[in-house]
Amino acid sequence: MRFAIALLTVICIASVIGTVVRQREPMTNYVNQFGPFWSELFGKLDLYTVYSAWWFLLMLAFLVVSTSLCIARHTPKILRDLKTYKETMREQSIQAFKHRALGYLHMNPEAALAQVNGWLTAEGWKARAQVRNGGVMIGARKGSGHKIGYLAAHSAIVLICLGGLFDGDLVVRAIMWAQGKSIYQGADLNQMTAVNRLSPSNPSFRGNLYVPEGSRSASALLSMPTGVVLQELPFDVELKKFIVEYYATGMPKLFASEIVIHDRQTGAATAATVKVNEPVTYRGLTLYQSSFEDGGSALKMKLRSLQSPHDGAITGRVGSTTTLTSDGETLGLEFSGLRVINVENFANTGADGATDVRKVDLVGRLEQHLGSGANVSDKKTLRNVGPSFSYKLRDASGQAREYNNYMLPLELDGHRVFLLGVRDTPADNFRYLRVPVDRADSLEGWLTLRRVLADPAQRLLAAKHYALGATPVDKPQMQAQLEATALRTLTLFAGAEGLKADAPAKDAAIGGLPALSQFIEREVPEPERARVSEVLLRILNGSLFELHKQAEAQLGRPQPEPGEKTQAFMTQAVLSLSDAMFYPAPVVLQLEDFQQVQASVFQVTRAPGQTLVYIGAVLLIVGVFAMLYIRDRRLWLWLEAAPGRPEQTRVRMALSSNRETPDLPVEFDALKQRLLHEEA
Repeated sequence: MRFAIALLTVICIASVIGTVVRQREPMTNYVNQFGPFWSELFGKLDLYTVYSAWWFLLMLAFLVVSTSLCIARHTPKILRDLKTYKETMREQSIQAFKHRALGYLHMNPEAALAQVNGWLTAEGWKARAQVRNGGVMIGARKGSGHKIGYLAAHSAIVLICLGGLFDGDLVVRAIMWAQGKSIYQGADLNQMTAVNRLSPSNPSFRGNLYVPEGSRSASALLSMPTGVVLQELPFDVELKKFIVEYYATGMPKLFASEIVIHDRQTGAATAATVKVNEPVTYRGLTLYQSSFEDGGSALKMKLRSLQSPHDGAITGRVGSTTTLTSDGETLGLEFSGLRVINVENFANTGADGATDVRKVDLVGRLEQHLGSGANVSDKKTLRNVGPSFSYKLRDASGQAREYNNYMLPLELDGHRVFLLGVRDTPADNFRYLRVPVDRADSLEGWLTLRRVLADPAQRLLAAKHYALGATPVDKPQMQAQLEATALRTLTLFAGAEGLKADAPAKDAAIGGLPALSQFIEREVPEPERARVSEVLLRILNGSLFELHKQAEAQLGRPQPEPGEKTQAFMTQAVLSLSDAMFYPAPVVLQLEDFQQVQASVFQVTRAPGQTLVYIGAVLLIVGVFAMLYIRDRRLWLWLEAAPGRPEQTRVRMALSSNRETPDLPVEFDALKQRLLHEEA
């Protein structure tokens, strides 16, 4: 029995692990969460599939057998004991009990017997009397439910473990073995054949059913440790409408699916609504609202090149893939998601919030509002910033980066900017490039500026214009030197050459402000660096302004006038152009329009063990309370004619209990006062 208790403890610990660690996730998720070493170790211990692990099922089976044998061994003894009142006890044995008393009843033994029996029955005692030559021995008991509690608690363990065995994938694996089914390990679910499908008569399973709006599905996906199998359902589920309601923070507060169940056998159509914690049961199968996903929303985008003015239009659906060619390189394009509502906190972060010139991270900007309760923000300004969509660009080697772009510009730190996000792995946060809007609140101005910066002829023209305007009237000989310096500054900033034109330095910056910084550190003596840095930045800003004029001219717009708005645009443009040198894609996809299609994910279960678990839970509660709060008490009374006292009865009494408690002496005193007229 001690070994069984130890097994039950291990099972409880394993169940806690199975609750804390998400089960049946892709292995890459566990590697990102725990690291290579621990993820591999936990995988070998089957902690990612605890409830179907061989050691877990073995412990459940052993516990069922062990507890069942224990019940079988003790039940006959307990049932016999329930019918035993021990009225055969000798009167001398009463003197051996701790709680005993001697007294008298002022009536003859026959009347005393009738009175005692009536009182015991009224107080809930079950009694049996044995008439002897010298008197009558009464054996009574109360609280026999304590023994029933023992059986109930042990039966509960058996039922709960059996329910766990029935509702695990042990039944599924047994059916697959018996029917010759196999697990599908590929990525394209459309390639699954009959050998990977289970019949609707499968008695126990738990799977996910994915249904886009306006479509029907009749196959649930069952995740196995090494792959998946399809479970055919006896009906089709049609999703009419998926409803999502949000809190002010942007977190969903309600998932609801309006569905129609089409019975394959009868053809009947049954309408129902599935909500979180409000499942729908049909023909023994229960549908739970698990989550929601994109069901293949239609996207209309503009393909914006960072190098050339040749833009294009592209359409696609979330979940689909295509290819695009840029600068002779063919990339795989995967549309991975659409998020229509993005609620962010725009509370004032104070004067200490500096601009990160290396990256723009919206998530990092908001992290100060998360964490412990000690990190309290004075005020939250929540605002929906509009839709965003994500996609992946995959190169010829199969490596992919994920991008997340907002459809509308946001106002951050007083600047209206477009956010273009990128991350290398799903475990990383998106890093955002802040692209300033132009006078038309669009990307055109910045993109054209980026393109003319990459054009050597435009850089040369901008350097000439800058030198012409910046050369002092009384020093015309400086124009050539200023032009050369401006051209070299623009060339370094554009990443068109290394620190030395004839021999680019290894590991040198590819452009932007870091390239200028490395150039100064390499070519300028330390005492002169501060002064030269100031001069180069002034030349860079002036030259970029000339490039901005040329870009606006290409767009057919009037020349920008120096002013506060132009200065704000140029300040953000310098930072974003520098950051753009590290943007890993040659193109940007800009969302122009979309048609959202949502999909609902249901968890479909057939759980024959659920009833057993519920019954076991009730029995466990009853059994535990019975064993803890019901005391099995026995009372003996020996009635005999009182010597020397005619028409009186002498009474010897004793009380025992399975558990000595402080209430027992009090209860015995109350019994003496009620049963005895006089205590000896």
